[in-house]
Amino acid sequence: MNLKAQKNILFALALFVVGFLYAQKPTEVPKPSQEPIDLTNPADVIIYIILPLCAVLFFFIWVKKRKKNK
Repeated sequence: MNLKAQKNILFALALFVVGFLYAQKPTEVPKPSQEPIDLTNPADVIIYIILPLCAVLFFFIWVKKRKKNK
C-alpha cells in the first residue's frame, strides 16, 4: 500500500472517530453546577474527600503488597 492510500485511510478513520464522538454528546443532560462543593453536606464530603483518599490509600497498599511478593 502506498503512502497516499495510507493517508486517505487514516483521514477517513479520523473523520469516523470524530463523528462517532460527536454523536455521543448528550443534549438533554443537565449541565454541571457552578456552585462550589458544600462541605456541610455529608454526601459531598464522602464523594469528594473520603472516596478519593480511600482510592489513594488502597493503591499504595496494593503497590506495597505487589513489591513484597516479588
